[in-house]
Amino acid sequence: MNTLLSSPDRPDAPAEVAVRFEDVSKTYAARRGQSTVAALADIDLSVRAGSILGVIGRSGAGKSTLIRLVNGLELPTAGRVLVGGTDVANLPEEELRQLRRSIGMIFQHFNLLSSRTVHDNVALPLEIAGASRAEIRARVDPLIDLVGLADKRDRYPAELSGGQKQRVGIARALATRPSVLLSDEATSALDPETTRSILDLLTTINQELELTILLITHEMAVIRGIARDVAVIEGGRIVEQGDVFDLFTRPQHPTTRAFLAAESGRALPPFVAEHLSATPAPGSQQVLRIIFRGAHATDPVLSQITQQFGVAVNILGGAVDAIAGRPFGTLIVGVPEDPPLLEHISAFLAARDLDLEVLGHFALPAASPAQALGEVSHVA
Repeated sequence: MNTLLSSPDRPDAPAEVAVRFEDVSKTYAARRGQSTVAALADIDLSVRAGSILGVIGRSGAGKSTLIRLVNGLELPTAGRVLVGGTDVANLPEEELRQLRRSIGMIFQHFNLLSSRTVHDNVALPLEIAGASRAEIRARVDPLIDLVGLADKRDRYPAELSGGQKQRVGIARALATRPSVLLSDEATSALDPETTRSILDLLTTINQELELTILLITHEMAVIRGIARDVAVIEGGRIVEQGDVFDLFTRPQHPTTRAFLAAESGRALPPFVAEHLSATPAPGSQQVLRIIFRGAHATDPVLSQITQQFGVAVNILGGAVDAIAGRPFGTLIVGVPEDPPLLEHISAFLAARDLDLEVLGHFALPAASPAQALGEVSHVA
C-alpha cells in the first residue's frame, strides 16, 4: 500500500462499512410559508470501505443533498448518517471539524483560489488545520507528483487546463489524509478524454491508497468507468442499487433503463427506430435485443442460432464491451416473424443465462433483407 496518506491513528483494516445512511430523510422549509420540500426520503444505503460507489440521478433528484450529509454540511431531518460508525449529526463542533478532515471532497468547478499557485492551493487545508511548514512540505509535493503535476507546482489556476485544475482539486482533497473521498459531479465540466484520465486517476487512488470513494453523477459512462457499486436516485429515493455489472446488464427500474437507453449498443439505430412498429406487417421482421453476459458472453451465439434453427439473423446494431472487467455485449437483430421460432430462440438464450428483449417489428423498406441491410449501411 502507498503510505502517502497513511496516518498513525488510521486502522490497518478499515471497517466493513465506511458510510451508512439509515432511513435518512431531509426536508427543507419552502419560501413564503409554503409546505416543506422533501429532498430525500427513506434513504437506506451503505458504502463499503475501500469501494467506489456511484450515485446517479437527474438534476433535482437529491444527489447533492445526499453527499452533503456525509460531511455535515447538511443534517438529516430524520434517520442517521454514520461515517466510520460515528453519527455525524450528533457531533460537537470541534469533533465535527476533526471528522471533516477525514473526508475529502472534489467539485465540478474545481473551487481553486486564483491567487494561489498549485502548491499553495493543495497546501490550503493543511494551513487551516495548523500544520507546520515542514509537515506541509512533506505532504504537498508528493501529492502534486501523485496527480501528475510536478511540472506545474508553481503555476496559477489560470495557466491550467480543466483536467489539470481537477487534478489540483484531487490533490487538495487528499491533503488531510482522508479515509473517504466525495466527488460532486467532478467530471461534468470536462471533455470525454479528460474525464477518462480523471477516472483513471481516481481508480489508482482508490486501489493504491485504499480510499473509499462516493461519487455522484448524472452520467452512466462515469458509473461504468469507475464504480463497483451503484445506486440510482429519483425523486429523493433510492429506486435501485447493487453491483454495477448486474445493474447495467439487468436493470429493473424504469429510471435505470432510461439512463441506459442511450448507452452504446442499447439504442436502436435511427433508421430502425423510425420503422419500428408494435404490430407485424407484410415483410417485417421481429426485432430483438440480446444481452450477452456471464460465462456465455463471448460464445458465437448468433451462428449457433442460425445452425440450430436454420434461420437467417440480421444484425441491426450492437456493441461489445466490458463492465467492471467482465465481458458484456448487446446485439439488436432481426429474425423472421414466427412465434414458435421466437419461443425456441428465447429458450436457447435462457439456457445460457442470456437475456432477450422483444422490441417490436421492423418493416423492411427494400424488396429483400439483404437489400434492406444495404440501405441501412448506405444511410449510416
